[in-house]
Amino acid sequence: MNKMLDDNQIFNISPGRHVDLDHHCQNGGYSALAKALAQGPETSLKEISDAGLRGRGGAAFPTAEKIKMLRDNTEKLRYIICNADEGEPGTFKDRFIMTHIPFQLLEGITIAAFMAGASEGYIYVRHEYPEAQKILRESIEEAERRGFLGENILGSGFSLSLKLFSGAGSYLCGEETALISSIEGKKGRPRLKPPYPTQAGLWQKPTLINNVETLANIPKIIEKSASWYRSFGTPDSPGTKLISLSGDVQNRGLFEVPFGMTFAQIINEYGGGAKTGKAIKAVNIGGASGVLIPPEMLFTPLEYLACAKTGITIGSGAIFVLDDTRSILSNVQNRLRFFLHESCGKCTPCREGLRQANLILDRLLTGEAVRQDVSTLERYTRAIQEASFCGLGQAAGNSLRSSLAYYRDEYLASCRDNKPSFIEEETA
Repeated sequence: MNKMLDDNQIFNISPGRHVDLDHHCQNGGYSALAKALAQGPETSLKEISDAGLRGRGGAAFPTAEKIKMLRDNTEKLRYIICNADEGEPGTFKDRFIMTHIPFQLLEGITIAAFMAGASEGYIYVRHEYPEAQKILRESIEEAERRGFLGENILGSGFSLSLKLFSGAGSYLCGEETALISSIEGKKGRPRLKPPYPTQAGLWQKPTLINNVETLANIPKIIEKSASWYRSFGTPDSPGTKLISLSGDVQNRGLFEVPFGMTFAQIINEYGGGAKTGKAIKAVNIGGASGVLIPPEMLFTPLEYLACAKTGITIGSGAIFVLDDTRSILSNVQNRLRFFLHESCGKCTPCREGLRQANLILDRLLTGEAVRQDVSTLERYTRAIQEASFCGLGQAAGNSLRSSLAYYRDEYLASCRDNKPSFIEEETA
């Protein structure tokens, strides 16, 4: 069981402060880039591999492995894309990085591009983040003026052209192949994989796509070493994780948390626990696409292996706490309607499955459903998760599946054939 950090290690979390380029450099900024350029891509990539850094967007794929896939590709023109389409409800970690420590992100992108051999890149930012877009555009321009981006970076011979691309408001474009389609000017719909983006991504060229938080970790690892990074977290899940904590807790906000802490510790030590006079009824972990778990599961550590064993999806690191005044069914329907709205409609299991599931929840919440509807809802949930084309549909059923497993009594209690009045009528 890990303890709270004495201070933020990877991220300088200070809500009222924007770290400009001068301040970034005064505090060791761009020393990692200079070091990486001097020691070469292979040595730098080994450092990332030894650190055990995984993707922080949800999939948790080993970062070094993905970069190596690009390095091993014979195609010379390669791209890097920073996925900043933070559309997961309840998640606000990437927005903070972009608006408060943009140069740490730009440095991370540049080092990753150098290791991957990419010469062109994009930061794909959601349309709803105009402040982040403005700050990033200005930061890119300043980094270019100072020689940290553009042609012949720091006199090394390595060049990177980096542009900002604004999304159009689609949650689905957080999926990497839909994001690529969007940049190419097509509908933001997912593609069949394989080939994967590392093989044939943007304009069919090898493309490295990583989340904002993932890329912002890289400078600290290069600057301070893999062993320093591994001094936080656990052997399975080294380092720290940004947690977006919200809902029915005393202290909501963004917290840098070492892997290995239990979810109960995070809620109590960082969030101050449930609101006065209330008890925790359920906790949503991983954003809208995550799972709902009961209080007794909160002693699971924030660790990829431990969470996988218990069916918990860490996802983007969003934690939403529900107290004992909340309705599980209303909460689940709120998430379901979000996915129903965001579904691209490409595949039947997602498009029609979500619609039918929503109709059943409507009947449950108005007291018109029967117990058979709950069984039907379980069947629809399995179909949605097992047959949907992309991750949106597959993950859309997580809150349904988990709530049906842990809060089935609440579903059944909403059925009209489970109420005393109905039973009396049937037996009369």
